[in-house]
Amino acid sequence: MQLEFFPSRTLTLYLIRQFATRIVGILFMLVLVLQMLDLLSESGDILAYPGNGEAQLWTYVSLRTPQLIARFLPYSVLLATILTLATLNQNSEVIAMKASGLSAHQVLAPLLVTAMGISAVSFVFNEAFVTRANATLKAWQANQWGPIPRDTGVALNVYLKDGRDILLARKIAGTGAAMRMTGITWYERDPRMTITAVIHSPGASHVGNGWKLEQPTRFDVASTTSRPIPALTVAPTITPREVELSRIDPEGQDFRQLAKTIASLKASGRNTDELDGKWWHRFSGPLAAILMPLLGAIAAFGLARSGQLLIRSVIGMALGFAYFVIDNAALAIGNFGGYPPLVAAWAPFLLFACIGEAVLIRTEE
Repeated sequence: MQLEFFPSRTLTLYLIRQFATRIVGILFMLVLVLQMLDLLSESGDILAYPGNGEAQLWTYVSLRTPQLIARFLPYSVLLATILTLATLNQNSEVIAMKASGLSAHQVLAPLLVTAMGISAVSFVFNEAFVTRANATLKAWQANQWGPIPRDTGVALNVYLKDGRDILLARKIAGTGAAMRMTGITWYERDPRMTITAVIHSPGASHVGNGWKLEQPTRFDVASTTSRPIPALTVAPTITPREVELSRIDPEGQDFRQLAKTIASLKASGRNTDELDGKWWHRFSGPLAAILMPLLGAIAAFGLARSGQLLIRSVIGMALGFAYFVIDNAALAIGNFGGYPPLVAAWAPFLLFACIGEAVLIRTEE
């Protein structure tokens, strides 16, 4: 029996059914509650646009729900792991399994197989649905909840550098010569990188030798005075092609499109460490579901009547949430160049896999 990964078909199906139903139930409740709260916060802005009504609210729900599912599925697996294993322990079912000769790994095997299936489904769901929902929702929001534009290549809050000076565009839409920026802020800096003047403009378009600011207003930092100035052309080195490369949204592209984008940026000499890290995380992120049974296994072992079941459950939950915190922190550090992209994406997963296995082996001993 010790050499068989699944020594009992009946027991395997029993554990898979318990684990899977709890995952679905917890995920449903989390998404339902969070979607209601999110809709309450956004419905006022959506309905403020003339002509919007109930149909637009349902459209928002259809676009937001995939995002919530993708974000909270790993948390649901973690909570379902703690609930399932704590219940089995409380009912002395784990003791019965171990008394029949099962090892800790064999007890967890059905949960791990279920988690592997969830990871595969999560990856496909993210690439097929979540990326499209991200792109469409961002474009709709950028259009201030008006009719959803067919071209979802809209970017918000894009910073572009022209020598010492910086151009901030609140919204960029269109491509090539038809590209247009709105909500412009132009920061002029001296050789010491100190801001000397700030120019605001409602919009700008490319005129061949830079971007022509419409109705600009100049604020002089030294004199703290503001005044309207004639139409001004700035940022001669920033081309529409440079803007297109800068407004790439990796969350709105599947892994194939993102790989092509990264190759294009590398060919143009751009640094792609941040995008590389996010590309690798497309594969390591869904695997978080596999870690949850391993990290929460501490709740399954130990005598329930010892009074430590709650403590064990809290420790398992803490290990799971610690993984999410460190995973996000590593990805953020990788975006700033602190870690290589491959390390930033995969190191937390490998680290907590080792921690979970060490805890499991220690528990079994």
